[in-house]
Amino acid sequence: MIKRLLLGAGALLLVLAAAAAFVCLPKFTSRADSYVCLPASSPTDSLYAQLDTLSSGFRPKAFRMLAKAARLKSVPAGRYRVDGLSTLSLLRKLRNGQQDPMRYNIPVVWTPEQLAARLARAFSSDSAQFAATFHDTALCRELGFEPTEIFCHIPADTYEFYWTTKPQDFLKRMAKENTKYWNDERKAKAEKAGLTPTEVVTLASIVERETANNAEKPTIAGLYLNRIKRGMKLQADPTVKFAVGDFALRRIRHSHLMTPSPYNTYKVEGLPPGPISLPSKQSIEAVLNYKPSDYLFMCAKEDFSGTHNFAATGAEHAKNARKYIDALNARGIK
Repeated sequence: MIKRLLLGAGALLLVLAAAAAFVCLPKFTSRADSYVCLPASSPTDSLYAQLDTLSSGFRPKAFRMLAKAARLKSVPAGRYRVDGLSTLSLLRKLRNGQQDPMRYNIPVVWTPEQLAARLARAFSSDSAQFAATFHDTALCRELGFEPTEIFCHIPADTYEFYWTTKPQDFLKRMAKENTKYWNDERKAKAEKAGLTPTEVVTLASIVERETANNAEKPTIAGLYLNRIKRGMKLQADPTVKFAVGDFALRRIRHSHLMTPSPYNTYKVEGLPPGPISLPSKQSIEAVLNYKPSDYLFMCAKEDFSGTHNFAATGAEHAKNARKYIDALNARGIK
């Protein structure tokens, strides 16, 4: 009798062990880098739905049974990588809120609203929340700048964030990164160029929109510094696009040049009150390491290569401008 009981107990243990192995040991099979994104206090049904779409090998009944036994009723907000985990490891990760960081590259954009829209695609907060933060005067001043200077304090680079990072925390993080970026060496270069760090970024934003050719950027930066030193208006076409609010303009006309705006450098002297764009680090470094020259004028090349013809005199510039205008007319660009 005892022997039979022992054999029965052993068989039961084997069954339980097999059941446990079935539930806990298999890997969650999905494509590499698979994630579930869960907003605050997500019910488990939302979790199950996402898991089910990610893996054809997912056993929802087994996972539900294990989750119920663990009394999992909701999952902390977060972005969780789920591929390659056993069912039990996946459950523990979600229950403990062990979300995974993501790498995000700050994009080069024209306006804070455009940046807010891009960030909303990658973070849990929406674009309205990011935009409101970027225009929050009290918060910006707490961090040491005005909202018009916000792009001077968001260095375009790649960083690690959590999906649930709030807009206020995002901006505070960027302000810290900007402080680290402006080390003594860069501050000294800015001073040598006769600029403050804010003015460097403002000029870099113009250089950014003048060309996508990084090799040309130090020459363009040097040209604008020459104009500043001589007391000449910058007359930078990208500032006109910003003033008009039409970033797709291909041909700047006289009516555009007359647009009243502190950002229109055809109307006002010196730099605009803040950046017209979020510049790349290449453009900032181009200003800090500008190329000395006698150039005072530039005009897009007539081959539409995105590069420029440079000139030291008005007569040379007039010839370059004529070639470009003729090319525009030939292509019917208005």
